[in-house]
Amino acid sequence: QVQLVESGGGFAQAGGSLKLSCATSGSTLSGYLMGWFRRASGKGREFVAGISTQGSVTNYSDSVKGRFTISRDNAKNTVYLQMNNLKPEDTAVYYCAASSRTSYGLPYLDRENIYDYWGRGTQVTASS
Repeated sequence: QVQLVESGGGFAQAGGSLKLSCATSGSTLSGYLMGWFRRASGKGREFVAGISTQGSVTNYSDSVKGRFTISRDNAKNTVYLQMNNLKPEDTAVYYCAASSRTSYGLPYLDRENIYDYWGRGTQVTASS
């Protein structure tokens, strides 16, 4: 069982930055594909970014490409989401997720159904 805990959410002005972290204890993340998703109020959960087990491959939604960066430090069992140039439409609860489907899941980082474990989320609010 992998328990994921997100942190780093909060308030930022439009144009500002926040860095989210997703950590686990008692298990290692190095064997998992990792993703960040978000859910805005009244909307469904959407893909934000994904990363391969060693960090060599990343994928982003068009809405955040060029502004957000996903990275991981397997030694620290932590995945990060650096969010720059925040916009009000980035306001949402952000979730990290882990997938054990490493043999075939890499092309599908943007699909919720490949992920086995989810964190409880952290709120990000970007004000105009």
